[in-house]
Amino acid sequence: MVLYQFAGGGTTLVEAKLLNRDIIGVDVNDIALERCREKTDFDIENAKGKVYIKKGDARNLDFAPNESIDLICTHPPYADIIKYSEDIPEDLSLLKVKDFLEEMKKVASESYRVLKKDKFCAVLMGDTRQKGHMIPMSFEVMRIFEDAGFKLKELIIKEQHNCKATGYWKTNSVKYNFLLIAHEYLFVFRK
Repeated sequence: MVLYQFAGGGTTLVEAKLLNRDIIGVDVNDIALERCREKTDFDIENAKGKVYIKKGDARNLDFAPNESIDLICTHPPYADIIKYSEDIPEDLSLLKVKDFLEEMKKVASESYRVLKKDKFCAVLMGDTRQKGHMIPMSFEVMRIFEDAGFKLKELIIKEQHNCKATGYWKTNSVKYNFLLIAHEYLFVFRK
């Protein structure tokens, strides 16, 4: 069974279904959950993965017993960079960076609890800038997951698309052979 917290738009749920993987999508936002239901409501021959959609909080996965999950894929919000709701108290996208990182400790702890031994947890995270300074949230989150007990197996750099500054950063990174903030990190941890 695959677990996908912060299910959002449901793309990972669709891919799991197409790959014949059973997956649980979890989100605190009813609008996101409805979008997930709509996207995964299809029948295609050989797409037999079962999709379970639950309203829930990644900090409290009480529906999942200890060591019951085979793989975790998660793409948390990047603190309050993009707010995914206006008034859902459990929505981590409403939190400033410091508070967001504190709450991610609970997400990491719950992820560790529900994941089977020797299995993998993949976390996609990006960074931000505030007042002209780089805030390396991704590496803070990496440390939080390590502190929860995970071991970093792999670090993958993914080009970020559709960002307001992507064109500028991409053009200059090609021109001058460097990368700035036009990427995200995919941390692959092993329990």
